[in-house]
Amino acid sequence: MKKLITSESVTEGHPDKICDKISDKILDMALMEDINSHMAVEATIKDNFILIYGEANTKAKLDYSKIAKDVLKDVGYDDDFEVLVKVSGQSQEINNAVSKKKICAGDQGIMFGYATNETKEFMPLPILLANKITKQLALVRKKDKNSILMPDGKAQVTVEYVNNIPKRIDTIIVSSQHKKDVTQEELEKYIKENVIDNVIPKELMIDTKILINTSGSFVIGGPFGDSGTTGRKIVVDTYGGVGKVGGGCFSSKDPSKVDRSAAYYARYVAKNIVYHNLCDICEVEISYAIGLEQPISVNIETFNTNKVSIEEINDYVKNNFDFSVDNIIKELNLLRPIYYDIASYGHFGYDNLPWEQIK
Repeated sequence: MKKLITSESVTEGHPDKICDKISDKILDMALMEDINSHMAVEATIKDNFILIYGEANTKAKLDYSKIAKDVLKDVGYDDDFEVLVKVSGQSQEINNAVSKKKICAGDQGIMFGYATNETKEFMPLPILLANKITKQLALVRKKDKNSILMPDGKAQVTVEYVNNIPKRIDTIIVSSQHKKDVTQEELEKYIKENVIDNVIPKELMIDTKILINTSGSFVIGGPFGDSGTTGRKIVVDTYGGVGKVGGGCFSSKDPSKVDRSAAYYARYVAKNIVYHNLCDICEVEISYAIGLEQPISVNIETFNTNKVSIEEINDYVKNNFDFSVDNIIKELNLLRPIYYDIASYGHFGYDNLPWEQIK
């Protein structure tokens, strides 16, 4: 049976990703000064205007405006930005529910983790390749002094599966902001030679369609071409639409927010289950209630790929993993400034991350 699966990624210069990076830089700066910071500070950007807003309980002294402007320069925008800040303290009711003898869930909700053995990263191939393309777009732009690329961009990869095994790349779509007076032919040649040819396995390029800047000219980009807001790229951040998402974003949230920490732990569990050859594909669903330490439910789905019984997999999880919020934060060592670097190009599939480790 053949089927096509498509995933999308965006560069760090995309307006939504700019806001994710601002939010996670704020979180990192707070954790550097106060590991007990409870943060939910988000951003919205349009043209040269940035709104920073949300809740923060922290002893850290944060210059929100400077943080935002520094992020924009790091991403590649040298414009003069105006920043408005509307940040208040976290609700005392929420703080009382979370800050007990052991840290409890900062909200209710459902979280998913996913893993598949179709790649060595245990990630679905379409999102893995889409992230590699967007990351390469940024790398080429920053390393090549004569680059014709600008910060904003997207990639989309469609993979053909035969009997649930990836066999070839059907289509690659790349849209990149570029400098003025660059022809379509110049752009296509540059992106193919410097981006696609460097990150896409040649053995998968079988009758592959490559579409570059199908809208034509893309000079006006970033916040000047579209608005952006924290948390709008949750599918890009996770599994590219292959695995489920719970609905809550990651960026801006400290680890007491289970939208983030429990989603990381669910990936940790799913990857370990697949790595130990208990199944080929695994999805872990967890649910929580605000103010409670333990999850309400944990469900393991193997999509009929399990090599042992579901009961054995459940026993393996029960004997090796602790889904309490306090343990998740400690086991994965989440009270560290690690979030800015993962705010773009996906939160999963990189060996250096604690939730990617094998137990």
